[in-house]
Amino acid sequence: MVSARRAETRWVTRIIPLILGGCVGFATYIIVKHICVDFFLSDRKQRGAAIVFLVLYFAFLLLALLTYLRVFIVIQLNPGVTPLGPRAAEHKANAKSRSRRERDLEAGSRYEARPDDNPDSPGLEQFYSKDVFVCETDGRPRWCSTCCNWKIDRAHHCSEIERCVKKMDHYCPWVGGIVAETSFKFFVQFTFYTSLYCAVVIVAAIICLVSKVRRGDGADGLAVAALVLGAFFGLFTLTMTLSSVRYILINLTTVDYVKSKNVVHQLAIRVPRGTPPGQNYNVITYPLPTSTSTSDVSGQTASHELSARDQLATRTFAIVKTEMGENPWDLGYYRNWRSVMGDNIIDWLLPFNESPCAKYENNESFYEMGPLYQRLRVRYGLPDVSTEETRVEMTETERRQKHGIYGTTGLMA
Repeated sequence: MVSARRAETRWVTRIIPLILGGCVGFATYIIVKHICVDFFLSDRKQRGAAIVFLVLYFAFLLLALLTYLRVFIVIQLNPGVTPLGPRAAEHKANAKSRSRRERDLEAGSRYEARPDDNPDSPGLEQFYSKDVFVCETDGRPRWCSTCCNWKIDRAHHCSEIERCVKKMDHYCPWVGGIVAETSFKFFVQFTFYTSLYCAVVIVAAIICLVSKVRRGDGADGLAVAALVLGAFFGLFTLTMTLSSVRYILINLTTVDYVKSKNVVHQLAIRVPRGTPPGQNYNVITYPLPTSTSTSDVSGQTASHELSARDQLATRTFAIVKTEMGENPWDLGYYRNWRSVMGDNIIDWLLPFNESPCAKYENNESFYEMGPLYQRLRVRYGLPDVSTEETRVEMTETERRQKHGIYGTTGLMA
């Protein structure tokens, strides 16, 4: 079943661009030759109307093609997938030696791995170097058993391509693959301009059709065909545009929105080092402990304490939960819009620059947090790191300097 579905998806993804190209070519013939030239110019002698429809038609067609090309290229070259873990990468490398049929059959029994228990697990540091991240009940990041790696905030596993995808929205065979963080902006622009393009087709077809019916010539078959095509694709792309704009304004993807009303996010929020568990939250300290004791030849256990410098490198996180339906990444309508579409109207309309959220770099979190982040700190009574942690670090530095631990050239070995 899985292999058959994936094979079907591959073929649909390859065929649809050809279908779209055929529809555009057919519509262009109807609008340019049949309606603008034969109907407006030759029949009704309305040169102005012909020019207006030709300009609007090709303007929106050009913008639709430009945005389609942009989203298609981005999906092929930079779909926004997260790296595979070492075990999954090895499994994938071994799979390349097998035939496609063998790989498809194998896909029916998915390769899965349990979470990595190694405290120094590759990729774990990128989470506890942040001030807040999405976690499981034990305080560790979410784990993808197929990709064998930790899942960053807002990443979802796509069964169509068998990879975790950053801010995955949906798989769309119409644009050649997965619509996600890197391509969502261009996808919205494409559906917007396509809906306007279809509107021009619909209006031109209606004018031609109504005029000929009133004149007693009967229904124009080509005008009817253009009307049907324009209405079908226009309604589809308009619906996609409106729903996508709605998701942008509330900072959710399609996948997020489906679960938004019932989801409870669990977050690891940084607190001052050594903060004990509270009445309604547990804590976890990173880096995770390794074996801190060894046995000597007499069987006695020798304890190895962390150095002061290593202690300063540790980070403590409180594990808290949001209320059902709360969105930690909601920045407000305008900032949500800018995080996806860009900072100015040129970015909003033209498919040149990528979404700001795709290149967001901050020590606080993988994606910018909204006001809920601070409300959670207040709700759970979490102490503020910015003052307490700084004071502790300054005190430790002064103590080390007082006892000569620091030399004139820096930290002594």
